[in-house]
Amino acid sequence: DEERPDEIGDATWGEVARACCVHDAKEWGKIFVGTCAALFFLYFFLVSLELMGSAAKVLGGCKAGGLMSDDTNPVAGLVIGELATALIQSSSTTTSIIVSLVGADAISVNTGIYLVMGANIGTSVTNTIVSMGQMGDGAQLERAFAGATVHDLFNLLTVAVLFPLEIISHYLYHLTKAMLPD
Repeated sequence: DEERPDEIGDATWGEVARACCVHDAKEWGKIFVGTCAALFFLYFFLVSLELMGSAAKVLGGCKAGGLMSDDTNPVAGLVIGELATALIQSSSTTTSIIVSLVGADAISVNTGIYLVMGANIGTSVTNTIVSMGQMGDGAQLERAFAGATVHDLFNLLTVAVLFPLEIISHYLYHLTKAMLPD
């Protein structure tokens, strides 16, 4: 029962809007409450990321700055980013904390780049755990694990290409400096 173009007719956008987007006062109230709730939780999420970044700075203190100086081995930064992401199961949170630490000059931009690359690899642990949650159905487990493996390989190969380029040329560091004012 597919509609043919001659059956559809010519409707203006106004007619379509009136036919599809008509709400009574109760529905508009629900839409308003839902929008306000979404904005509140987005604000709450951003504030909580800021608090986690501040907590990381307080807990790390001067030791974190000494541990992650410009003289630090880039591979160490990569591994620390991987471990942090594997522990908190969120590369987004790890990256947000790293950005907060770089913004507060607790760690350098160079070190932050290596940490973020490590966070991208560390997220592979999370997706593998999620794929293992599909053990009840063998076919679904196979598809989930295949998807997780593709994600893992994408992250690993991206870092395998970009990490040596960053060590040799520091192109991401120079790109960052070019984007930001002094």
